[in-house]
Amino acid sequence: MSKLPISLDLFRVFGLSAGLRAIGLAIALAGSMVASVTPSVADPVRLDGSWSGPGSVTYPSGAKEAARCLANFKKKTGTSYSVSARCASPSGKVEQSAVLTSVSDNVYSGSFFNAEYKVDGTITVTINGNVQNVSITTPAGSSAYFKLKR
Repeated sequence: MSKLPISLDLFRVFGLSAGLRAIGLAIALAGSMVASVTPSVADPVRLDGSWSGPGSVTYPSGAKEAARCLANFKKKTGTSYSVSARCASPSGKVEQSAVLTSVSDNVYSGSFFNAEYKVDGTITVTINGNVQNVSITTPAGSSAYFKLKR
């Protein structure tokens, strides 16, 4: 997968509803209310605070679109964080929330469901210093990648 985002007018390519549905899925940097991952390790790094940055969304058709996200993390339990994210692309804006749980050193994961766009999937966040590499995938074949910084 190329890491260079390709801007597309998804209003025209997919129609407004489909474009926003796909963005909702991919932008789910933070999915819905409950994570499906059980805590397994000590909390090696802190996610607390605001993170933002660029990324790209890839749709099942293979089309890509650039996007930006702002995510706010708050400690929930010993190894989990709640996150609320606001993301935008040329096609629209999405707001979501999720719970991510530590699965190994510097790696957090969770599942999401966006009721507004009826999209679910998984989110994996890998932290390296001030940088988060965020990967989002769905069973429908959409994916997203974001590089967020403090």
